[in-house]
Amino acid sequence: MSAHRNPLHADAAQSAIPAGGNSAIGESNESPPLRPIVDLDSGAVLAIDVIPFPDGAAAGDVPAQAERLARLTRRVAAHETLLPLVLPVPALLVAAGREPFALLEHTLRRAGRRPREVTLMIGPELRDLPRDVLLRGTGYLREMGFRCALGTAQVAPDLLLEAAPFLFRIDPGLVAGVPGDERLTAVVEGLARIGRGSGVFPLAAEVRTAAQAVALRRAGVRLAQGPLFADEGWRPGDRVTPVPEATLDGTAPGLETGPRVAEFVVPAVTLPEEATAEEVLEAFTNDPALNSVILIDHRERPVASLDRARFLLAITGPYGHALHAKRPARRLADTPRTVARGLPALAALRSAGADRDRVYDDVISVNEFGQCMGVVHVSDLIRSLSGN
Repeated sequence: MSAHRNPLHADAAQSAIPAGGNSAIGESNESPPLRPIVDLDSGAVLAIDVIPFPDGAAAGDVPAQAERLARLTRRVAAHETLLPLVLPVPALLVAAGREPFALLEHTLRRAGRRPREVTLMIGPELRDLPRDVLLRGTGYLREMGFRCALGTAQVAPDLLLEAAPFLFRIDPGLVAGVPGDERLTAVVEGLARIGRGSGVFPLAAEVRTAAQAVALRRAGVRLAQGPLFADEGWRPGDRVTPVPEATLDGTAPGLETGPRVAEFVVPAVTLPEEATAEEVLEAFTNDPALNSVILIDHRERPVASLDRARFLLAITGPYGHALHAKRPARRLADTPRTVARGLPALAALRSAGADRDRVYDDVISVNEFGQCMGVVHVSDLIRSLSGN
């Protein structure tokens, strides 16, 4: 996952939003249960999984469910304003098109959040939707800027590929069989392989033991949630149980010794690949120390990079603003230079030096899915390695 960087009327009817289509969120003002989504590589909390209060009211009422989703978002945003959110969404809302999510988008923006900071986890009942309805619905959500996730892995592999979600949830029943049940372990390994090949994150749900975390990491699963990491009272900012050491070994076995790229990664400033040059200019203007802006696709894979000096030279030159401001920034961008986060720093420095015209450009650190984890300043690599 990436290293980048969440409300409605108080008199709305008492109800809840289903996590999987059969439960909903209550009308209490308290925050719903929150669970940390943990990176099994680093042990860092990467996102917040929202667990709604149980309530079976009005499960088939689209307007009521849309209202409840917005209300849930307002409550969560009041408690967590930094980490990305994973919100549960009934499949019936996705089948209803764009309209139910207009209220959610408005709620997010009032709370200071952007849609791309939110992943909508479609409930397991998505299996009952016609394929064309599901694909059309997820397409609408992506157009609005949301990430989509499938709340179950029990779908046809070709549907998983065609829907192209940001992540999919490996059901608790499958996770419970790891590592003791060889058949279920093989299924999880297969799902991880499909995710890795298609650029989709598998998320293991309800991880309860260190042995499960170790086995999931070895199977290729990088994201997990469950009682192993935090109890029911957890809130953003609280500590989580450290990832078992066995899950962190050998991310790059056999490579030369020395510091790794991951030690030098700093957060990247990212924008969608459709961003205009004016939006990039605003990012550079707001942060005088910013070296680069990375353009990413809907799966957070870098598609282009903009170096500060070259970009400003182009847009602030004669007629530059008039020519470029309202047009796609990608026209002025370079091909992204990426390195695996487990790569030795010396190897990354050699890679940066391969292009003499861009020796000092930021290098983009990516995970095994090719997704942006942050950037590395070449000057930091030079200082560190020259001091060894």
